[in-house]
Amino acid sequence: MRALKSRYLLGLFLVLTLVLAACGGDDDTPAPTPGIGSVSVIHQWVSGGEPESFRAVMSPWENASGGKVDDHGTRDLLDILTIRVAGGNPPDIAMLAAPGTMRMFARDGALVALDSFLDMDKIRNEYSQAWIDMGTVDGKLYGIPYKAANKSTVWYNPKVFDANGLQVPETWNELIALSDQLVASGLSPWSIGVESGGTSGWPGTDWIGQLLLSEYGAEVYDQWLIHEIPWTDSRVRSAWEKFGQIALTPGYVSGGADFVLSANFAAASSLPFDSPPKAAMYFLGSFAQGFIEGQFPGLVIEEDYSFFPFPPVNPQYKGAVTSGADLLVMFNDSEASRSLMEYLATAEAQEIWARRGGFTSTNKQVSLTSYPDALAAKVAEQLTSAEIVRFDADDIWGGDLQAAFFQGVLDYLADPSRLDSILEDIEAVAEQQLG
Repeated sequence: MRALKSRYLLGLFLVLTLVLAACGGDDDTPAPTPGIGSVSVIHQWVSGGEPESFRAVMSPWENASGGKVDDHGTRDLLDILTIRVAGGNPPDIAMLAAPGTMRMFARDGALVALDSFLDMDKIRNEYSQAWIDMGTVDGKLYGIPYKAANKSTVWYNPKVFDANGLQVPETWNELIALSDQLVASGLSPWSIGVESGGTSGWPGTDWIGQLLLSEYGAEVYDQWLIHEIPWTDSRVRSAWEKFGQIALTPGYVSGGADFVLSANFAAASSLPFDSPPKAAMYFLGSFAQGFIEGQFPGLVIEEDYSFFPFPPVNPQYKGAVTSGADLLVMFNDSEASRSLMEYLATAEAQEIWARRGGFTSTNKQVSLTSYPDALAAKVAEQLTSAEIVRFDADDIWGGDLQAAFFQGVLDYLADPSRLDSILEDIEAVAEQQLG
């Protein structure tokens, strides 16, 4: 990694210019600073308006700095990065999909420590410690969690709750009591679908990870993540059993286990919002909002559909959130790379994409009024205020362990009496992959 003779400080002028450019300037807008070169950026944003939104974010920086962003979107990001890093030709900046990938590159010496040039007082003021910890390896900051997903959202039909005099549950026990009350009223409390082609089973893994974090907290979750405790541990088993308590209790899921196994995860989001409703609740990440709106474009937010945070099993861990996020990392140290990294970490830059929709920021200074609707703002508020945040486990593991976890969910739903052998089988794969 080449050394840097830094002269990059764009300072207050650049920040003000970026804000003006993002809002649309006039004849009084300061002229751009002299060009500072180009920056290559690789990411996974290839569809759904994401590439266009990213370009919208980049444009103010290019105008203000005189620099140029050469960005490349690909679904094969990890393969391409691995090849380019091994060949000594990494991009300047990348958006990584998992902390495990970031740790691998950081410990191989491929990444630039961001705290070597970022204003860490500013970072600590704008990002919660949980998010800073996610981007930290061996005491140094290597990643900024950038575009996040909240995986701790329970979607529901408020009209069903109002008609039955129901309250949003604040604990796991209240959630079970609520489910029993709905069954007694003649309505299935839950819709669950785990079918997803070659990755079928993954929605069930989101339940299990969230339940483990909500019952036993971050320390146990982290031990599970790095295989310091086995899959046969009673605490891990408890998370599976609680998932089964929802998915397998007679009357809890419309259509029972057969429906859960055969229903596509996106299509299953429709049941609480059908007319008449066929269920009351549906657990899936914040991206489920798009599925719901796509199927029912006439629904009114907070009147016809909303979400509540996943209730803690142990009140001590109230507000614990499982998430996904693209992590902003830097491979090459240059004036232009530093300048772009500083810009991307700011609330001003992230508000541009937030206003366009389909983006949740982890920066606490991004105004909630920047989001296009109340639910998007609610998702962001839950993420930025969470004191316990952990990345979705199977996205970190990948490989055979991820596949075994997915298959284990399918096997458990088909025959819950096999839980012990299922956990033993996954444990064998974990020992092979993680040691």
